[in-house]
Amino acid sequence: MIAYGDNIQVFCGNSNPEFAGTICEELGISIGNSEVKKFADGEASVTLNETVRGADVFLIQSTCKPVNDNLMELLVMIDACRRASAGRITAVIPYFGYARQDRKAKSRDPISAKLVANMLTAAGADRVLTMDLHAAQIQGFFDIPLDHLLGNPTFVQYFADKFPEDRYNHDDFVVVAPDVGSVGRARAFAAKLHMSLAIVDKRRQRANVCEVMNIIGDVKDKICIIYDDMIDTAGSLCNAAHALVDIGGAKEVYACATHGVLSGPAYDRIEASPIQEVVIHNTIPLERNTESNKIKQLDVAPIFARAIEHIHGGTSIADLF
Repeated sequence: MIAYGDNIQVFCGNSNPEFAGTICEELGISIGNSEVKKFADGEASVTLNETVRGADVFLIQSTCKPVNDNLMELLVMIDACRRASAGRITAVIPYFGYARQDRKAKSRDPISAKLVANMLTAAGADRVLTMDLHAAQIQGFFDIPLDHLLGNPTFVQYFADKFPEDRYNHDDFVVVAPDVGSVGRARAFAAKLHMSLAIVDKRRQRANVCEVMNIIGDVKDKICIIYDDMIDTAGSLCNAAHALVDIGGAKEVYACATHGVLSGPAYDRIEASPIQEVVIHNTIPLERNTESNKIKQLDVAPIFARAIEHIHGGTSIADLF
């Protein structure tokens, strides 16, 4: 809880105002009075209706769909605060877009994640707070401090409560990495739940299209929990689930991922898949009228609120984990 009289201001863009509102409730403060709109031609327009001079300002904005609009809103908000003489500006980005473009996969590819990092710094951000970057090395793309929150403690608690060890034998469970790149995070998740690990080996032909090759590990007659950092079109996730059941002989399949991007056919694919439940965080709001009965959201706004308290108070965020 932020003490009354502390010089802190929290503003948000249009990407996830409910998330920002929950953060402010946890902090015990009101969200800053601002207007973030668009001109007739689509240009972002930001007006701050209260002073931020010398304040510790936190700007909450996920760079989710529409990615470019939300990113531009954030950049303009940062510039507005810098020109209004804010003391410090922290960009709170629950979901960091462009994170998948973190390297040159082939000749003449851009490294867009680095470009976005440069843009945030050039706009005037002094610090960034985000959760579960697609690739941890993106932290090194920033020339300003970046605080990287982890989503897996929330999932660990959820599945520990759902399948308590006094009622379920965790030897009958296996955590599944949907690709080789996810092995590190899946291994850490499995260790906390005292479960074994399996890997789905796949070959990706082009963006958002993949072909499952084989399964490394024993999943026969076991309950599988697929763990990843994000779900976009759900092609990889659902292909992995089908492979676990059809090839591996898995008993049941669950899935969890920090960021539910859920683009295009994602909802239909999840509904048609053998997955019992998909658990995601609310770093990205679910689209209206497209909710699936299989999808459950967990609230991580309190984690961000506690992180903001630590940043504002100058204490270590490592204590959160």
